[in-house]
Amino acid sequence: MKIAFLGTGLMGAPMALNLIKAGFSLTVWNRSTGKTAALEKAGASVAETPAAAVAGADAVITMVSDGPAVADLLFAQGVAEHIPDGATVIDMSSIKPEEARDHAAMLAKRGVSHIDAPVSGGTRGAAVGSLAIMAGGDDDAFARIATVFEPMGSAILLGPPGSGQLAKLANQAIVAITIGAVAEATLLVREGGVDPARFRAVLQGGFADSVILQQHGARMQSSDFTPGGRSAFQLKDLENVLAECNAMGLSCR
Repeated sequence: MKIAFLGTGLMGAPMALNLIKAGFSLTVWNRSTGKTAALEKAGASVAETPAAAVAGADAVITMVSDGPAVADLLFAQGVAEHIPDGATVIDMSSIKPEEARDHAAMLAKRGVSHIDAPVSGGTRGAAVGSLAIMAGGDDDAFARIATVFEPMGSAILLGPPGSGQLAKLANQAIVAITIGAVAEATLLVREGGVDPARFRAVLQGGFADSVILQQHGARMQSSDFTPGGRSAFQLKDLENVLAECNAMGLSCR
């Protein structure tokens, strides 16, 4: 299977590398060309344009910042016109559910399938291939490209187009709230004279335990604030949560 991977930033690069290691034929493109050098060294072909990257591809993976960026790439820049009939676009970016549904409908008119498949697990999960992949789309389309997900993590089809993006918004709500709670709890125990490392250890296996507590809590304790991604992206996701709640008539207060 020939795969085009568009967007090789902090998340996309390790995901693409795992696909190469799994033996897939990969062509990559990124707006900043320097971010494709390591992938080229690992065996990927580097395309000068996104249109050139998707030519002859069986699957096209997009991993960019937001919905407008995906729409610009696929439609405003005309990339969709170069995707072969029968191919599948796998959008692993985090965008609004309604945007995913619109993209699926527009691609269907061109004979191209679409799976929205945002991920959770951060750069660490991307590097080790343990991402949680939340998919939305057609059953048959998902079955055709299921093996593409395996080197990157575990994928589950949740429902029709947009379902993956809706699940990602719910995921981000949980993540953001938990990070805030862990930060407050870490400050509380530290100021009260309790070692935060022992605090995390005693909670292991209990109801308050989580990956965020153990990973982010350790970073908070050591003041390691090296970014794993831009905070603007999480803010974007939380704003999308509010927009989706309003569209459903749910109270967000």
